[in-house]
Amino acid sequence: MKDVDEPTATAPPQGRLLLGGGVFLGGQFSPLLIPLVASSNLSTGIKSALTGLLLLGIPELAIFIAIAILGKAGFTYLKQTLFALLKRAAPIDKVSRIRYRIGLVLFCLPLLMGWLAPYVSDLIPRYGDYHITLAITGDGLLVLGLFVLGGDFWDKLRALFVHEATIMFPRQTNV
Repeated sequence: MKDVDEPTATAPPQGRLLLGGGVFLGGQFSPLLIPLVASSNLSTGIKSALTGLLLLGIPELAIFIAIAILGKAGFTYLKQTLFALLKRAAPIDKVSRIRYRIGLVLFCLPLLMGWLAPYVSDLIPRYGDYHITLAITGDGLLVLGLFVLGGDFWDKLRALFVHEATIMFPRQTNV
């Protein structure tokens, strides 16, 4: 049996690429519409059906429609282009000591605030008025901290969930 490689990534015509890419991305981002459906005045049954479709049906259907529009080679080109963009956004592995410390602050501050908030929220004036905004800001800082910390930190974080993982501290030299 011979190895089957991905087809050559040739760019489809511009119009088909835009239409197929729009269908693909629109389908993948369709779950973001779930809060809009949940807050609508529709009946509970219709809300449930739409939520299920937005979460599980429409993204998969959009992939099939995008393949039909672009063809196999065009869809491969779209995938390679999107993955190349995502790869550029990935964090670097090694970061400087100062960047690592800044990343740790950005990562740990939301965790600390989330842990303390139930205990000190009564002491902070108008905390209840802005608790959603503060929660979203904290989540953003947490994600930003992960990217500032770099790829090596992602490996450290992953090691928390691997039972056989061990730690090895670097040797410290006396200066």
